[in-house]
Amino acid sequence: MQRTAPPAPAALTGILLVVGGTVIFSINDMSIKFLSGDYALHQVILIRALVGMAFLMGLIAVTGTGFGQLRTRRWKAHLLRVSIILASNLTYFTGLASLPIADAAAVAYVSPLAITALSVVFLNEKVGPRRWAAVVVGLVGVVVMLRPSSGVIQPAALLVFVSALLYASGNLITRRVGGTESAMALSFYTQLGFIIASATMGLWFGDGHLAGEGTLWSFLFRPWIWPPAADWPYFIATGLSVAIGGLMVTQAYRTSEVGLVAPFEYMGMPMAIFWGVVMFGTWPDATSWLGIALICGAGLYVMWRETARRQGAE
Repeated sequence: MQRTAPPAPAALTGILLVVGGTVIFSINDMSIKFLSGDYALHQVILIRALVGMAFLMGLIAVTGTGFGQLRTRRWKAHLLRVSIILASNLTYFTGLASLPIADAAAVAYVSPLAITALSVVFLNEKVGPRRWAAVVVGLVGVVVMLRPSSGVIQPAALLVFVSALLYASGNLITRRVGGTESAMALSFYTQLGFIIASATMGLWFGDGHLAGEGTLWSFLFRPWIWPPAADWPYFIATGLSVAIGGLMVTQAYRTSEVGLVAPFEYMGMPMAIFWGVVMFGTWPDATSWLGIALICGAGLYVMWRETARRQGAE
């Protein structure tokens, strides 16, 4: 019998970074879901980005290379990446405000499957027929989560699906520019872009003149209010979780094959179920469980096939 080799150190590091970053990211989803009842989304994103930027600036100041690691000649790539990530955030959290957190996470986790598929086109990575079949199964799971049998596809779930595709595209750009750009630079320019964009939104419609109560978009357009002391821990949690989790996931995609690390983002699914039960008292229904099983099962299968390929079992 052939003895299997342990994962290469770089691959194992990438996997651990994605797992840890995904668990930390789940705190951001929980906190924004909690804040979505009272605040405008662009206000939450602005405060989150300011907290995250403060953390990054402190981290940059104490690292060996300091602010020199922020130098870049790839402004267009950064601008494109930040724009895609911002659009992904706006669509995801707008949908999340109207969905149970586990349902939103399940639809969002089609993203690793999309990354696996798109990596063939944009990164020339190899994906076998069985992994393609897993991608198809995952997409079936998304259709289940959209619940078309009820007569109307849930607009909120559709927004989350669009967000997942945008997120996949953003990670592919991360992979492309990762050879010349540090994880710190990628995170710094993301936070900077969020600050500029959300502040601009606040100046444009932060007075609430575009808000429509009870609509899908009310979370995005409602007026700004000053948060009471009890809500500040959630704002701080969003900033720190995105800054720390973002650094970890960005470093993983910079240094590891996309098709290897992407499926490990499914670690966020049990965390979403956990936060849904503990914080919001929601438990996935039978339809949701079916969609979760299809999407996460497909992702786990991709992970297993990748492991088998690397160990020479194919």
